[in-house]
Amino acid sequence: MERRINQLQDLLKSEGIPALYVSNPYNIRYLSGFTGTSAKVLVSQEKAYIITDFRYREQAEKQCQGLEVVVAGGSASQDSPLAFIQRTLSQACYDKLAFEDEDVSVAAYMALDEALDVELIPFSGAIEVLRQFKDDEEIALIEKACDIAVETYDFMLNTVKAGMTEIELANAIDFHMRSLGASGVSFETIVASGLRSAMPHGVASHKVIEQGDLITVDYGCYYQGYCSDMTRTFALGDPGDKLKEIYAIVQEANRRVSEVARPGLTGQELDAVARDYIRQAGYGEAFGHSLGHSFGLEIHEAPNASPSYDEELQAGQLITNEPGIYLEGIGGVRIEDDLLLTKDGNRILTPASRELIIL
Repeated sequence: MERRINQLQDLLKSEGIPALYVSNPYNIRYLSGFTGTSAKVLVSQEKAYIITDFRYREQAEKQCQGLEVVVAGGSASQDSPLAFIQRTLSQACYDKLAFEDEDVSVAAYMALDEALDVELIPFSGAIEVLRQFKDDEEIALIEKACDIAVETYDFMLNTVKAGMTEIELANAIDFHMRSLGASGVSFETIVASGLRSAMPHGVASHKVIEQGDLITVDYGCYYQGYCSDMTRTFALGDPGDKLKEIYAIVQEANRRVSEVARPGLTGQELDAVARDYIRQAGYGEAFGHSLGHSFGLEIHEAPNASPSYDEELQAGQLITNEPGIYLEGIGGVRIEDDLLLTKDGNRILTPASRELIIL
């Protein structure tokens, strides 16, 4: 955590910002390691504080190495969090405070403005840029989350059967991931079967899974704060020639992306690898979402692989590879892998089978 704080302090110095008030919960966890639900972080050019209440004092002292733990607002004899911030800024002779404008509500801004005798400076995105590059500890946790997702794919293939509902399958998937050590799901598990597989984000419903259904499952889990995101499509009986055709196209698009993904390509260029192939196969209009996104503490982070993302991808970043084709009234296919960009290319973190499995 100390390295992350130091990186942020270097950025504050380069921007001429005396201190930053951090309120985004994911950024708080990134900087401090704190897993509680009530805290703010104050980072100055010289020091970092985590401000919490009495309930989390012991937890913060154990988790937040490199930050001074401040207990505020728990009793009449204690400073409020904002009173502590004002006193700290005054003692350092700071007349400005940056805040995360994309996270702070109007009401929270008004409270800051009323309590603090400083100029408030909107300042968002800096910590998120640091978060794009995963260190070894983060990668290890993400790998574990991906391992759980991969193992769960085998479980679902052995669990699904005609007559169960999508919700029943989703619940079984979620429980199995928890049994393997996950703390929770990355997002509401998507199970879309039959005609519903044409819905890219068709969350599990009460629809009964039937023989002959093509089934798309998009799922992932959190492991010690970091998530995975994986999609596989399989069939319960023969899905028919049309769906087999689009499966083969999506499978090849996914393979082509994994083959070429590397630092130096822009997100736009990587997206085009899949999009151009699907377009040439005659289904360009049926691939209506971007190729992928990064993930980590949150399920959707920068960078992205999309037609509009023209920044170069870099080593240490993650990107999902999730091409899809969706035909209303027929069905749809998506195959998604998690890629870690390395110095020379990429490493697939979700190596479950991408073949069309017909049960």
